[in-house]
Amino acid sequence: MTRMTRRRALVSAGTISAGALLSACGADDAATPKTTADVTTTQGTTATVQPQTSTSGDLAAKFDAAAACQQTAELTEGPYYLDVDRVRSDIREDREGVELVVGVRVRDAASCDPISNAVVELWHCDAVGDYSGVQGQSGTFLRGAQVTSADGITEITTIYPGFYVGRCPHIHAKVILDNATALTTQLFFDEQITEAVYQGEPYAQNTGPYTSNAQDGIYVADLELALSKDGDAYLGLITFDVTTPA
Repeated sequence: MTRMTRRRALVSAGTISAGALLSACGADDAATPKTTADVTTTQGTTATVQPQTSTSGDLAAKFDAAAACQQTAELTEGPYYLDVDRVRSDIREDREGVELVVGVRVRDAASCDPISNAVVELWHCDAVGDYSGVQGQSGTFLRGAQVTSADGITEITTIYPGFYVGRCPHIHAKVILDNATALTTQLFFDEQITEAVYQGEPYAQNTGPYTSNAQDGIYVADLELALSKDGDAYLGLITFDVTTPA
């Protein structure tokens, strides 16, 4: 069985079409069971992929409806990016921490129209500042991608990130259109919320020197997630306005 990869999820990759991926994942279908699905490749083999999260009307309504768009700021990819090719709606694996659902809306920066079938990829450190796959850490925890639905929205379940020396809490992100990276950026957090989260475990185990937003040379205020409490979890929303391929 061939493992589902991010590039195979793209139309231009030619192995698995985005349409097949969305169908297998149950895009825009709230009744779709959250189980894995087998997708047929162009070579006649199959690939298994976790389902895409369904975008409810309630989630779409939480995004602002501003007509004006502005190209989202590009920020450094950083040293810890790995092309792990994991298309999945929950990237936590075995990592403990406060649940965070990241809702991302992707729009055309020129027209403000939503972009469907965009691949949104997220990666970040765990509660004590470690990234998977680097510096002695194994696994692919807290790395993964999802595809936007017809309204340009997708969501990924993860944990509230921890921090490491020299950087404020952040999440890395990419938007991929037509097999090309349209945006590489980072997401940031309200410091009052971060302070409350870090009082609990396992965050309290990280005793290294903390870097505030103001002390971080990469931080951009416009890239803070709009955070709201959802029971014991948080919902964080962000809109990415990108330039589409010509």
